Amino acid sequence: MKQLFLILFCLIFFTLSAQDWTVSTYNKNAWDIDIASTVDKKKRNILLISEAAIYTGALVTLNQLWYDDYARSSFHFINDNTEWLQMDKLGHMTVSYYWGVAGIKAYEWAGIKRKNAIWYGGLTGTFFLSAIEVLDGQSAEWGASSGDLLANTTGSLLAIAQALKWNEQRIQLKYSYSSSEWANINPEQLGENHLQRALKDYNGQTYWLSFNLKSIFDIQTTNFPQWLNVAVGHGANAMVSAYQQKEDNPRRRQFLLSLDVDLTRMKTKSRILNTVLHSFGFIKFPMPTLELRNGKLHAHSIYF
Repeated sequence: MKQLFLILFCLIFFTLSAQDWTVSTYNKNAWDIDIASTVDKKKRNILLISEAAIYTGALVTLNQLWYDDYARSSFHFINDNTEWLQMDKLGHMTVSYYWGVAGIKAYEWAGIKRKNAIWYGGLTGTFFLSAIEVLDGQSAEWGASSGDLLANTTGSLLAIAQALKWNEQRIQLKYSYSSSEWANINPEQLGENHLQRALKDYNGQTYWLSFNLKSIFDIQTTNFPQWLNVAVGHGANAMVSAYQQKEDNPRRRQFLLSLDVDLTRMKTKSRILNTVLHSFGFIKFPMPTLELRNGKLHAHSIYF
């Protein structure tokens, strides 16, 4: 349930960030220096009220649907950093990153000064996910996780650093999923259907760092595709539960190298189609892939 809420609200925010908003926060003066324009108070109020409503509604709903089923306790931390071969931490990082990307767009849309928009908007994911950690820390069943907090902050900082350095996201965190055989062994934790497993089965998930070639290497050739990326990925397999059990098969990591498509850089004549494409920009595009597993190299004609 928690994973569902995290992904759901991440998708809502990322869809908002994919809109073709016209940002006129900055204009050039005679010396070609950025000068800040006046904050649009109406847009700012819409943003702050919407953000507060979404935060409050999400936390209240999550508290009632999830945490009310478990006993409460005093606030405490747990060490879950070795669970799931850190795949859950990569999930936190990715969700926080896209909240940050969407937050930056939203704050710029409201006319907030550029650096403030980047910092306030970029930390959106960290603020929200940290509030969930507080709820975890007050549950006897769970506990706040320092690893989760670090992952949340890292995701936000990745969005912030690129916005400050390049004013764009040249390196993206991405997600892909394909069904695994291990979910059938423990459907309660790993999901009972494909939708649940896409959110809960870490065996089927892969998290990627996707690098845009044209922008990173400053390729000036007009014929070079601006949407072409190279991605490195991390996955894991043979995980039936959070920790290795004696009776389980040895769990293993997977390291991947692949091409990718940056959907956020694809432009069509249709604004609706652009929004759809950009909304799914967080998904790693299926491509030929090299995989390193157990010291052996494997080739996939298509990997997702």
